[in-house]
Amino acid sequence: MSEKIPYKIYLSENELPTSWYNVRADMKNKPAPLLNPATHEPMKFEDLRPVFCDELIKQELDDTTAYIPIPDEIREFYKMYRPAPLVRAYCLEKKLGTPAKIYYKFEGNNTSGSHKLNSAIAQAYYAKKQGLRGVTTETGAGQWGTALSMACSYFDLDCQVYMVKVSYEQKPFRREVIRTYGAKITPSPSDTTEVGRKILAEFPGTGGSLGCAISEAVEAATKQEGYRYVLGSVLNQVLLHQTVIGLETMTAMDKYGIKPDVIIGCAGGGSNLGGLISPFMGRKLRGEADYEFIAVEPSSCPSLTRGKFVYDFCDTGHVCPLAKMYTLGSEFMPSPNHAGGLRYHGMSSILSQLYDDKLMEARSVEQTSVFAAAQEFARVEGILPAPESSHAIRVAIDEALKCKETGEEKTILFGLTGTGYFDMYAYKAFNDGTMSDYIPTDGEIAASLAKTPKI
Repeated sequence: MSEKIPYKIYLSENELPTSWYNVRADMKNKPAPLLNPATHEPMKFEDLRPVFCDELIKQELDDTTAYIPIPDEIREFYKMYRPAPLVRAYCLEKKLGTPAKIYYKFEGNNTSGSHKLNSAIAQAYYAKKQGLRGVTTETGAGQWGTALSMACSYFDLDCQVYMVKVSYEQKPFRREVIRTYGAKITPSPSDTTEVGRKILAEFPGTGGSLGCAISEAVEAATKQEGYRYVLGSVLNQVLLHQTVIGLETMTAMDKYGIKPDVIIGCAGGGSNLGGLISPFMGRKLRGEADYEFIAVEPSSCPSLTRGKFVYDFCDTGHVCPLAKMYTLGSEFMPSPNHAGGLRYHGMSSILSQLYDDKLMEARSVEQTSVFAAAQEFARVEGILPAPESSHAIRVAIDEALKCKETGEEKTILFGLTGTGYFDMYAYKAFNDGTMSDYIPTDGEIAASLAKTPKI
């Protein structure tokens, strides 16, 4: 090929980011504060201490510091699998016959198979530094649970994982990886917690949701001395840690003089999307450059495209603080489809504010269309993508085909957040033709939204 851009752009260890980027520092409209569910007053440091690690609370509440240094011990761990490659999808471009240039940032180059390890190692580090015995968490598709079990093993911390029941049943090998790294894993909702028993009584036979699993994990943390709860998405601190993705991508693109026109990421709670777009969004907010940002969510759980921007509980059991976000209602029970980690009722407060300020757009896509895109990508690019990542692939292909129609030579960037080798139950359903699409009715969403707090 005559093009000077290589298939894979690798950065050196010396180019690994030394700080995380806090996009809130550049946002004119800051995300609304977390509220105490009883008093509706903003949560202060002391209010959050029973649940979260001290240093993570400071990061959660910091709206002004643009760059937060990455501790050396975390950077050393990152070097085992970072910097991650930025890949030019030459074969996909050829297959589509598009004039568009397509790039993806590949985050699957570690045993957890996804971007989740970027924040898991940070949260485990701060828990260990605080002298805690262990942490509790939830996981949807299992990537976060796997990443946290790896991080806790590295720092010799106990790890307790509540996995959404439908994923626990669909992905037995994912849960075995989590157990291999020493974590205890429980399908949620379970009868091991008060909130779990309450949810089972109200929704008998439910496959669970991330909101359910969060409730159980928080209860487990607060009832054990020396434990704290950690979260794999949604919170400000998590998006902060994930900005290593966007910072590396920006460095690699700047190195070769590449400017993306469109930046696309799948969106569940917001960690990978926020991590990819934040540094680019910072440039946009500061007036240094302009980009089009697209959040892609499943039609079965469309918080941005069909939800409301209101204060809501982050969990189904109503034990967590209230967050202002685009939400479908904390009691919304998504269908047991294969969107896995995207099956969350709400969206990060940061991304919700950016979306409400019309700084990015959102699209929802159906899962059969998502898997068709995943198959097309896998056959030419040689990577079997995770179902979550494939939402971004779907829209990246759609955008590239638009360029084919118009003749525009846009540069498209998307986040390939992980691999799908533990998602073969889903791929089997697609290949067998038994996969179906489910879109919640307006009535179902309205009934759930009617139960959001009146603030």
